[in-house]
Amino acid sequence: MGNRLTQIATRTGDNGSTGLGDNTRVSKNSLRVHAMGDVDELNSHIGLLLCEPMPEGVRGLLIEIQHQLFNLGGELSIPGFELLKPEAVLALDEALAEHNEALPKLQEFILPAGTRAASLAHVCRTVARRAERAVVALESQDTLKDTPRQYLNRLSDLMFVLARVLNRHRTDGSTGDDVYWHSTRLARDQAEPPTS
Repeated sequence: MGNRLTQIATRTGDNGSTGLGDNTRVSKNSLRVHAMGDVDELNSHIGLLLCEPMPEGVRGLLIEIQHQLFNLGGELSIPGFELLKPEAVLALDEALAEHNEALPKLQEFILPAGTRAASLAHVCRTVARRAERAVVALESQDTLKDTPRQYLNRLSDLMFVLARVLNRHRTDGSTGDDVYWHSTRLARDQAEPPTS
């Protein structure tokens, strides 16, 4: 790996192709490269989120997720290889249960808004969904293990929960909440008495 990183501008991709980890070359528009790119973008968004103030437990969790996403990217770059283990999905399940347990139950839809950290977590959630769709599309033409799809699915759920956690985290000691969707129909239905 060290030798490969000594020359960043190789010019080998000038023809619209890129090299995979098994030394084959594919189009930069291939489904595999789209999936790899979406996972890379997701990891970069999490890096940006990590620039924000947050509870140390959340920070440690996100750093571990970055490492697992790197494993996922590596797995996608080498057809038939496995780097992301099923235990990584179980770790997300445990984090989901832990953080969701501490939150009030949702009674209505929330907007992807609030604090900067929470809003960035929502961006991570949506990019995780896109990466998941890219992996599912790749599965339609190539054989993949279940773990990459499951990991991205669970991660998008976790980012939703972490956005709610981050909306409640205030460095000034105040308390925060989610930003709720004001549904016109819901407001009308709540205002009108039921008909018998």
